[in-house]
Amino acid sequence: MSSTETTPPPDNVDTVDSVTEPDSGRLDGASPLRLFSILIVVILFTEIAPLQYTMVAAALQKMTKTFPTVGGNINWAVIILGVVGASATPLVGKASDIWGKKRLLLLCGLIFLVGAVIDATTTNWTLFLIGRGLSALAIATQFIAYGLVRDLMPRKYVPIGIGMIGAGVGFSGAIAPLVGGYLVDHFQWQAMFWFLAIYTVVLTPLVIFLVPESKIRVRERIDPIGAITLSAGVLFVLLYLDNGQNWGWARPSSLAWLIGGLVLVAAFFAVESRIRQPIMDMKLLANPKVSIVMLMALVGMGITAVQPLALGYMTQTPGSDALRANVVEGVVAQAHQKGANLPAALVHVSLDPGYSYGSGFTMLGYAFHIALWVGVMAVIFGPIAGIVARRTGPRISAIIAFTVLTVSGIGFAVFHYSWVTYLVLAMLGGIAFGFVNAALPNLIVEAVPPEQQGISTGMLGVTMSVGTGGAMAITTALLNNNPVKAHIDVMGHQAVQVIPQVFADRGYTESFWVVVGTTVAALVIALLMRHGRQPATGGARGKS
Repeated sequence: MSSTETTPPPDNVDTVDSVTEPDSGRLDGASPLRLFSILIVVILFTEIAPLQYTMVAAALQKMTKTFPTVGGNINWAVIILGVVGASATPLVGKASDIWGKKRLLLLCGLIFLVGAVIDATTTNWTLFLIGRGLSALAIATQFIAYGLVRDLMPRKYVPIGIGMIGAGVGFSGAIAPLVGGYLVDHFQWQAMFWFLAIYTVVLTPLVIFLVPESKIRVRERIDPIGAITLSAGVLFVLLYLDNGQNWGWARPSSLAWLIGGLVLVAAFFAVESRIRQPIMDMKLLANPKVSIVMLMALVGMGITAVQPLALGYMTQTPGSDALRANVVEGVVAQAHQKGANLPAALVHVSLDPGYSYGSGFTMLGYAFHIALWVGVMAVIFGPIAGIVARRTGPRISAIIAFTVLTVSGIGFAVFHYSWVTYLVLAMLGGIAFGFVNAALPNLIVEAVPPEQQGISTGMLGVTMSVGTGGAMAITTALLNNNPVKAHIDVMGHQAVQVIPQVFADRGYTESFWVVVGTTVAALVIALLMRHGRQPATGGARGKS
């Protein structure tokens, strides 16, 4: 190991290689106030992606009243973000390299705005999913922002700036359930989407007037066929994962979805390797510095989606005693509608299988008890992870992230439910979220030249979207396979009722063990990888 692997880069690293690097419009002489203002505006604008995810994931149970026929597939309100994000992010990343990162940042915000308005004004499930698909374009804003920070910030601030973008995810984790909880509890879930639309409208002029455009461009054309092939392939695979429990994992009709999806993904790589101007540079992807980081993100990010989803469900579910009382109340009300006077004492309800969780929080209660503190941890530790990356290398940040995520995931799978216990585990997850969202983009920034920054972070977005989308689909399948049923006995007359959106302990436990396994795999990759062992330079190494 050379001496540069243990010594932080000099403070003037932003000027050391400025002669040979392309002119990106780097703000080397700007005041700290201007740099900080630009960074805050970019971070706030990119928050439209995690804000919508956190709000909607926490409110899924409340939305089932509007879409009562979709059952556990209500999770597709979140899963579709991964499906669309997997196809759109590399396309948008490539476009940002060609036409400008600020321009594409604003375009994604505009498309998100259209999707949010659609979701705020419809009660049709199909149209709602179309709006969610449009809103998924906002996922690309975070990865475009990494490129903007690399191009505009002085070198020594790039690793920390990227860590602050990762910390912004924690900001969303803190504020989204509070705002969303208030809106859902006092109005309807549609109010969340009106808030997101207004938020975007307010931030857009600030981006236009305060944030400079990067000067870096590449002279290429976009390959839309690659994006379509990848999108279809990922969609088919996720459909198989989501519905395999109901369809039968080994049935030929089910396997056709999986095989078809894998064939399309393979065709994507085959085609992109041969065309003159691919949407993804396959040589860049084959570089171990990039491919290993992608693999680590693919297997390691699933737990970051499953934990908040599970916590939102579990804490907002009423306890088993309260649920039985609700079922009895419903049976008595139905009898009353038919003209019968049925005393509640004659209605006996048992749950099979039962469940041990459930705090009956409102969405706002979930925000105050759990989500706020998870977000605070991510906000604090995101910049710290950036500092760690600058001083010791982003690999160390990745090791810390996946170690802590493994510990918290095992805790969720092993410990009996109480919201206090799960709060502690979730706060550990919040620390890890801050580290992982700083480590992964810093690893990519250190590996690629500036003119390929947009497409490379787009690749990272693909793998993160597929990883989280796949984990969500598997979780949905496992939960749907473990429903809670109410066995109702009224004076010898028996009936069985499936309780919507309430699942047995086994469904959650199996989900946690699945993502613990993938997180351990990511940790092993981080421990063995050679890349990222040197202090982060803000991309100075990546340009060579």
